[in-house]
Amino acid sequence: MTERPPLRHALLALLISVVITGAGWLGAVYAAPESSRRALAWGAGAAALALIAAVVTAVRGVGTARVLRTRLAEREAEHAGVLAGREAETAAFADQTLPAVLAELRGGLSADSALAAVPQPRHDAHRRVLHAVAHEIGRAEAGKSAAMAAGANAAGRVQALATSMLADLREMEHRHTDETVLGDLLHLDHRTAQVGRLADSIAVLTGARSGRRWGKPIVMESILRGAMGRIGAYQRVRLHSAVGVSIAGHAAEGVMHALAELLDNAANFSPPTAEVHVYAEEVPAGVILTVEDSGLVMSEVALRRAERAVSGEPLDLATLSGTRLGLAVVGQLARKHGLTVSFRPSARGGTGALLMIPQELISRPRATATPAPTPVRATPVGDEAALAPAEGATPAPERDPAPRPTDDHAPAATGEGDVEYGTSGLPKRRRGRTLANAHQNGTTTSTARQSRPTTSAAHSPAASAARFGAFRRATRGEGDTTPPASATSPSPAEDDTP
Repeated sequence: MTERPPLRHALLALLISVVITGAGWLGAVYAAPESSRRALAWGAGAAALALIAAVVTAVRGVGTARVLRTRLAEREAEHAGVLAGREAETAAFADQTLPAVLAELRGGLSADSALAAVPQPRHDAHRRVLHAVAHEIGRAEAGKSAAMAAGANAAGRVQALATSMLADLREMEHRHTDETVLGDLLHLDHRTAQVGRLADSIAVLTGARSGRRWGKPIVMESILRGAMGRIGAYQRVRLHSAVGVSIAGHAAEGVMHALAELLDNAANFSPPTAEVHVYAEEVPAGVILTVEDSGLVMSEVALRRAERAVSGEPLDLATLSGTRLGLAVVGQLARKHGLTVSFRPSARGGTGALLMIPQELISRPRATATPAPTPVRATPVGDEAALAPAEGATPAPERDPAPRPTDDHAPAATGEGDVEYGTSGLPKRRRGRTLANAHQNGTTTSTARQSRPTTSAAHSPAASAARFGAFRRATRGEGDTTPPASATSPSPAEDDTP
């Protein structure tokens, strides 16, 4: 708006003022007496001029104020538009540009490549902030990737070392017959299997390859025993499996590892003498493995944290608390193999963990008759090589499969004079005969054999070595003058996976 409208209003006000005051002035002068007319004319004229000036000034001031208000409103609207644009640009920078750059950086791109992949902000300050943040995050991501690669490399070396140690221990177990030495070797065997599980867990968390992949399905019994043999408190685990399905070879190691972590978690958070029960049930959606303990029920906060850990979301190492890595490992394995993990209160008073294996990972045995199984060398359940289906393997009579851990009263081999041989060429033991019968010519089994398998003596390395050594000597036809220790449940080192 120009200055012309206020000037026009001022001239109009001046004209009106002149007309009105002039008329009033003339009327007053002619109405006054002749003697005072001259003085009245001068006084009235001066007053009229002052009034005209005041009116013109007031009118012009009002117009000027109106113009200024209009201009101020226009400037305010202009500034409001600029501010709205800045706010929109800032919002787009915070909600779109910056997250896009961070996503590109986390995807493995360098800072320069990530900046080139997104539109640049128009505001110079935003551009400077974006470049500074991108380069800083790029350096942090590079350091994180280097640390993850170093962790994966270290985990791979530990895995290789554990595998080599297990192979050496197997060879030593076949070479030595002394019960004390065998007990120590079996104990080291089991500990080494646990080290291998820990290395596999680190490999899972760092994104490296964990375990091995088999070319053929692995039966559920081997999966359950393999998981049980990888934890320290395997003596407290009770298996209840009636399913005859198998797990696809590419997912068998992952399922076994996830179940081992759930078993270890249940054993660690339940009383030292309490049993942990594992149930396998086939349902239309797949197979459900239930792990139940009698420990404390998880609080709401702990339950939400556990469910978030096993939900299968991408791993954020910053969310891991302390040394509790088991559920995070389970979550990553569930995400990789399509498993589903949930928690519920256990009927035994503790917490129940449910692991759902989908139908895509399950295979069932053919209805055709199968040949007699080829015996393989018995290893700790943590030994992956023993879980692989034997194809063309030669029999290993020097180490026949040992009884299952859940069978408290499994019969053992007979003495060398009563050995019978089956179709596979391996010795058969008579029903009802025990190791004590075979080596003591009919001596009754000690009362310790009837005790629960949770007793420490029954699960000591010496007892396990005595059972294994006596059984091996019986199958080889060797004499033995020393009666074996009372046999209850064997350690995982004695189990042979089907």
